[in-house]
Amino acid sequence: MVILLVLLLVLLFAGIGFTAHFLWIVAAVLLVLWLAGMALGRSAGAGRHHFYRW
Repeated sequence: MVILLVLLLVLLFAGIGFTAHFLWIVAAVLLVLWLAGMALGRSAGAGRHHFYRW
């Protein structure tokens, strides 16, 4: 019974680690997209076409 509990804890921590790493990758991609939107939105020829609206 103790071995199963330890195995469950190991699997839980492995899942949390994978999820945290995946969320860091998603955050980095969103940061790059946000910065690209800021750069495109501030160009002179942007007009009314913005990446997002505040």
